Amino acid sequence: MGALTSNRKRGDERLSFNCAHPSLNLPNFQSSKRPRLSHVNQSPNQLIVSSKSAGSRLSRYPDIKPPLPRVHAPCRTQKFGSFRGLSPKTRGVPEERSMGNVLSYHLDKAKNVAFSAFRYSTKDKEVIELDKEVEDDRVSEDSSIEEVVAIEEDDQEGPSVVDYGQELDTKMVDCGTQATHPSASSVVSDLTTTTNTAFKEDSAGKMLDSLSLNREVGVPSKAAYKLLIESVERRTPKLKHLDFQIDFHWKKRYMLESLRPQKKPVEVVPVEPFVPLRKEEVAEIEQAFSSSNRKRILVTHENSNIEITGELLQCLRPGAWLKDEVINVYLELLKEREKREPQKFLKCHFFNTFFYTKLISGKGGYDYKSVRRWTTERKLGYYLIDCDKIFVPIHKEIHWCLAVINKVDQKLQYLDSLKGRDTQVMRILAKYYVDEVKDKSGEDIDLSSWELEYVDNLPEQENGYDCGVFMVKYADFYSRDIGLCFKQEHMPYFRSRTAKEILKLRAD
Repeated sequence: MGALTSNRKRGDERLSFNCAHPSLNLPNFQSSKRPRLSHVNQSPNQLIVSSKSAGSRLSRYPDIKPPLPRVHAPCRTQKFGSFRGLSPKTRGVPEERSMGNVLSYHLDKAKNVAFSAFRYSTKDKEVIELDKEVEDDRVSEDSSIEEVVAIEEDDQEGPSVVDYGQELDTKMVDCGTQATHPSASSVVSDLTTTTNTAFKEDSAGKMLDSLSLNREVGVPSKAAYKLLIESVERRTPKLKHLDFQIDFHWKKRYMLESLRPQKKPVEVVPVEPFVPLRKEEVAEIEQAFSSSNRKRILVTHENSNIEITGELLQCLRPGAWLKDEVINVYLELLKEREKREPQKFLKCHFFNTFFYTKLISGKGGYDYKSVRRWTTERKLGYYLIDCDKIFVPIHKEIHWCLAVINKVDQKLQYLDSLKGRDTQVMRILAKYYVDEVKDKSGEDIDLSSWELEYVDNLPEQENGYDCGVFMVKYADFYSRDIGLCFKQEHMPYFRSRTAKEILKLRAD
């Protein structure tokens, strides 16, 4: 096989028609040792077999003529000559281009198809031209180039497929947006795929995404737009159903919250029942508890004529049971506190620890006559039936409780620091109050509508000796008209405070 030159100019000259080759006249020209088939321009279908001599070959060429102007096209030189044994028609190459390269032909065809598509793109877009030289790996001999189907526009219905110019804008890049250029074969393949493939819901969704990402893309076709509308209509019933379920569950939640028992608001703990003792008061209490004052009368309450000695006051020390004298003096102090500041406290009456024992001392377990004179207006200075609350200490051998005739709330209340209940106490006190009202005012009242309340949410006793302190503190807080906001841990403080108030004969 003869030597081939890599000079680009020779390849360009061979592509020219009716042009002789001056390079053949050079002295160093080497002829081929083997006969070659050459395509001449005298007759497109005529093949001339060259002889072995160079002179005979040169005589067959026409005279030298100036070459045609060079066509700027991305056409490569034919390094390996034309395909032997194949006619131009068999290869699918036009006869007038039989001297060219197959790769160049395919590239030219792809470029023509791509540029023809730009007729349908918008005029204000700037399009990048393809490079004159494309690498060999972009277009190969095996790559199949599909023809672009012409776009038919309907004046009434509009385009039946997506505009090629718009689709090409999405495939190819505009100036300044991307750095790489897609090959012509990939552009044409995408265009034909879009044309021949029917729109589906997925493609419609992708188009919707592309429209949201690229604002410059034109309006989609009518078929795609209808698919988008159908997709939205299919989602609408589901969204309405979800809205209904959400609204239903919110209403159900509000209903359940309304049925839930409301927690009682946390009461603000008042300051007055918990005022700390001063150092001099603590020293005075310790002096009263000393053994040197056991036989000494520390204070005397004139209205009740009760004397408090050091020995009686010892019951207020931690771990001791309260005695009747200390309880009765303290209840008298609570009544005097109310008279001293009537606007600050409820109008109450406090029976002493012997009242209930006297009331049930009769043969049938009830004797009103034995206590009838205890509540005269001359003795009390007021009428018992005018009081808001009446407190009755209940002594059960070794345990103290408190019963309350609550006129304001129309209740009979029973408070036990051990959460005990006694229906007999409630029945006897109800009968006593009916008799008392009839005796003092002559009226018959009916307490059947009153509530019998065994108070549960009250401070509980956690030992075996603080029941008396709990009982007097129930009366103290109820007469203030505040909640029972104390606990077992406050009992040592209440013992010292009660001792201080008895020594001063003044309840605060």
